Amino acid sequence: MPGFEVIGAEEQAEIDDIFARGGVLFRHGFDAIRNGSYKVREFESAFAEYMGVPHALAVTSGTAALRVALAVLDLQPGDEVVTQSFTFVATAEAIIESRAVPVCCEIDGTLNMDPVDLERRMTPRTKAVIAVHMLGTPARLPEIAALCERRGVTLIEDAAWGCGGSLDGRALGTWGRMGTFSFDFAKTMTTGEGGMIVFHDRSDYERAAAWHDHGHENNPSVPRWEDTRSGSGFNYRMTELQGAVGLAQLRKLADVVRRQQSNRDAIWQSIRDLPGVVAREVPRGSVETADALVFESPSPEVARELRKRLVDAGLATKILPEAVTWHFAATWSHMPELVEHHGDLATAFPATAARLARCVSLPVMVNMEDSVPARVRAALASALS
Repeated sequence: MPGFEVIGAEEQAEIDDIFARGGVLFRHGFDAIRNGSYKVREFESAFAEYMGVPHALAVTSGTAALRVALAVLDLQPGDEVVTQSFTFVATAEAIIESRAVPVCCEIDGTLNMDPVDLERRMTPRTKAVIAVHMLGTPARLPEIAALCERRGVTLIEDAAWGCGGSLDGRALGTWGRMGTFSFDFAKTMTTGEGGMIVFHDRSDYERAAAWHDHGHENNPSVPRWEDTRSGSGFNYRMTELQGAVGLAQLRKLADVVRRQQSNRDAIWQSIRDLPGVVAREVPRGSVETADALVFESPSPEVARELRKRLVDAGLATKILPEAVTWHFAATWSHMPELVEHHGDLATAFPATAARLARCVSLPVMVNMEDSVPARVRAALASALS
């Protein structure tokens, strides 16, 4: 599940190096006293190389990454951005903060965006689509990307749960015009808080870099206090401390994903033959981050009973079924912009509601105790029998 499980001496060493070379914690300037220490720049460069893209921009959170990516598009009031109804609340928040109309579509068996319903929800006002890789399983990117291309709509990937995963050999987050990542404390790699945006196009990167820094263009020909600008922005700058931790975490990412996959597989082998357990759909060619093991049960009543048995056994579930209110648009009546577009949210996404009510999500830890698969089986079997 999270990179915090493997935080150790490597992260400490990167932080110590900052203070050994002057202790500059701001990502820009102070060149004379930082002795070549630019951790955020190094992190961005290393992340871009890892993802196989030319540009990456570090920001303060995954939510900020979405907001900055949308700022690149110069959205106007009335423009629509479509995302899926099962996602973290931040995806919709970023759309609303961009002054666009948030539109949500149903999910399919992957628990990600249903390309068929996506097409039904698109209109001439649709300017962008944000596809989310929920809990580490890739969305149906070939279908979604092809639809966006046909309609002339920008595709952005919310890869908050997808860092380290891929589809058809391409890293998650690199299929769209931009991809966003979260490094909060519960993600596969973490900087405590923090996020990243990756870009294929240099002009997109430059616009985002300025926007996340109050409009600063960081013109090398003038001092920062006399910097040029062509537009405003906001402050979403990552600190050098976060960049230092990110550098160390990135070097561990492949091993973290491998261990999560191994532990996920061990749990699945222990429960796959239980009656009524149906595996989540996974697109062909997927490399999942294995953040969680998700399956469907026979009914909502069974799903709730399964969670009770797991908790009674000292185990846990993740998001499904206990925390769906933070991750399902049908519960977001506090967002008037969403209500204005969809009407009664409680009935707006019936297919998603029915599917999520049957699902159970098991967290997958990096440092899993050997007894966990057997304990999970025993807890589930006691209810399913």
